[in-house]
Amino acid sequence: MIFIIIIEIFQNKEKTMSDIKEVKKLSTAIRGEKVKVVKLNADTELKQRLISFGIMKETIIEVLEHAPAKSTIEIKVGKTRVALRAKEADMIEVETL
Repeated sequence: MIFIIIIEIFQNKEKTMSDIKEVKKLSTAIRGEKVKVVKLNADTELKQRLISFGIMKETIIEVLEHAPAKSTIEIKVGKTRVALRAKEADMIEVETL
């Protein structure tokens, strides 16, 4: 009986380990990648501005373009295109879909 319980616990642990997704900064996402917002690490003012653009926890974002010369990243949130500074994109934690 104990042996069966241990095997079931081990099997469940393997499933949850494979379900873990990589969390990274939005600024590191590549062009064409779709990601889901996990956390906003911004001050209150910036967080409110991001939320007004529709960028909040669980939101799906598509990376459209990186502009290294201007230090910006263009993203698509729903049907809206938004350009963020690299510093702002660094404050958004995402996971790859």
